[in-house]
Amino acid sequence: MTIDVDSFKKALQNWASGVTVVTTKTDRFGCQGMTATAFSSVSASPPLVLVCLNKSADTAEGIKESQCFAVNILNSDQQEISNSFAGGSSQEERFKSVSWSEAATGSPILDSSLASLDCRVVNQVFAGTHWVIIGEVQDAICRSGEPLLYYQGAYQVILKP
Repeated sequence: MTIDVDSFKKALQNWASGVTVVTTKTDRFGCQGMTATAFSSVSASPPLVLVCLNKSADTAEGIKESQCFAVNILNSDQQEISNSFAGGSSQEERFKSVSWSEAATGSPILDSSLASLDCRVVNQVFAGTHWVIIGEVQDAICRSGEPLLYYQGAYQVILKP
């Protein structure tokens, strides 16, 4: 017996995750980016991470073309950026609303994110409705702050004693 979709999604809401914006840039599509919580480290040596992007996402198509991407880990005051990159606005509008610079691979780096990882694609696997994209980290930029978290369908704040 296979679990139904709603039960599966309800169970996964119990997994707290950080919020990222995954970005890329190509000659054909320009700058692209989308909010993603499906992000994980894979290996320290070599430094590998993975992101899972819906096959229908235009950013996934851009990454397939550019073969590079950046993962921008959002800080706690970037809910508006997360919402903007989650959809509803054009790619051009998304990038107008945030300060960014170009990484060595050409991928956009969000200047105020908690951390940014510049990656080259080493593998892509299609699974269900998503691409699992594995990237080797070329560079990492770390900044100070607290992470933006997502849990039970809403943004959360870390409470410190």
